[in-house]
Amino acid sequence: MNKQPYVAPTIRRVSQATANPQRLGRTPVMEAIDGVPVAGLLGEHGGPLFVFSEAALRAKIRDARRAFAAVYPKTTFAWSYKTNYLNAICRVFHQEGSLAEVVSGFEYEKARANGVPGYRIIFNGPHKTAGELRRAVEEGAMIQVDNRDEVLALAKLADELDREIRLGIRVHVDTGTHAVWSKFGFCAEDGEALRMIEWMTENTRLRVRGVHCHVGTFMLDAGAYATAADAVVRLALAAAEAGCGTVEYLNLGGGFASRARLHGQYLPPEQATPGFDDYARELCGTIKRLWPEGRDLPELLLETGRALVDEAGYLLTKVVAVKQRMLAGGCPALAAYGKGGSNGTLAAYGKGGPVSGAGGNRRNAVVLDAGIQILYTTAWYQPSVYPAAAPAAGMQPTTVYGCLCMNIDVIREEAALPEMNVGDAVVIHPVGAYNITQSMQFISYRPAVVMIDPAGRVHLIRRREVLEDVCGPEQVPEYLAETGEIAEEARVSVT
Repeated sequence: MNKQPYVAPTIRRVSQATANPQRLGRTPVMEAIDGVPVAGLLGEHGGPLFVFSEAALRAKIRDARRAFAAVYPKTTFAWSYKTNYLNAICRVFHQEGSLAEVVSGFEYEKARANGVPGYRIIFNGPHKTAGELRRAVEEGAMIQVDNRDEVLALAKLADELDREIRLGIRVHVDTGTHAVWSKFGFCAEDGEALRMIEWMTENTRLRVRGVHCHVGTFMLDAGAYATAADAVVRLALAAAEAGCGTVEYLNLGGGFASRARLHGQYLPPEQATPGFDDYARELCGTIKRLWPEGRDLPELLLETGRALVDEAGYLLTKVVAVKQRMLAGGCPALAAYGKGGSNGTLAAYGKGGPVSGAGGNRRNAVVLDAGIQILYTTAWYQPSVYPAAAPAAGMQPTTVYGCLCMNIDVIREEAALPEMNVGDAVVIHPVGAYNITQSMQFISYRPAVVMIDPAGRVHLIRRREVLEDVCGPEQVPEYLAETGEIAEEARVSVT
């Protein structure tokens, strides 16, 4: 009996697009935002265009206040400027009663320019200049001291001003959910924070009246806040027992998650993201359980940003090119970045190989007039991409590229979209958190931003940038000023 030769097993990715064209479900469409047609917004303001819903902003902060007030009435929210510092956005939250939470002198100046008095500003961050600290002290801001050098600077300032300075101390805590943010503050669990409080009380005119802890960002485990609150309460009580005075407020920072979707996240945001009630139950329940009976509860400060603004933000953009790209047999997640594909790129165009099989298969792709320079958060999150008009055909897995001359400019490796044509509008959502503050003028100008008020009126809250906005701060040395003469001299020299 002849023995058959051994053939090594192979694993090959099977495209489900062909096997089951309905796997992507029905095509969701976003033709309007708060009743305002997307086509009209793009027609009036051009694209790309950021759009914010004022009604959504107000609904979110009111929902957050409701959830915490139900279990802990002494709760005050502070708007996180770094999340989105557009003045119109900040003023909506200030109208709703939020303090300002800032992490730099720049943000402090923005808050003051928005009419926020110093005593309603929480000043965080690992770097505050001597001048910024002096201004914050003189204006009564709630400084959250971050490190020993800042303690020494404030102690010196207290002596110069001949007065006590009341402040909060920032601590870090291991919640067991992610790497500890030990860059910020003092350790609450090994005695470092308590020793610093005692030293300040005994040797300076600094008086700790608050404890601050920001456990992390996009916290999908509400239980992390119970762990943080436990450590913060125990530190506050230990400080009081050591004769350091009463802690009047506990600041548990922010980090509440929005309904964005992390890369690699299996469950949809609607199932994975805790609600404000979940965060309130874990956090406030812990404080009330540990705080001594009969003693007034401390004020609770919260600095949530992302969960309040992310879903209120949209980016309107248009298709500027339609492509098909070859998927490699290897890792599809890297194929869009030019890492892991075969040399069968031309096969999609009928020039050099099979369309599918061992060499890979085709996927639709589109290029938009917006890129990752204004969508910074796509490094961590997968925004939804919606067509702005009813499609003529069913959805297909589609790679969504940005407009930058950079291979890494991939907004979505795979989005469910119908057949698209040049000029078709799409809506990217949610994009309200961090994209405005971390966007840049890389290759193209930053776009305009509008806000739709609850009555459906559209307001321009930041105009589109022009060349002078980018080049205005630049200075050209005198010897480079006459570009025409220099170019002529260079030509003659080469000749």
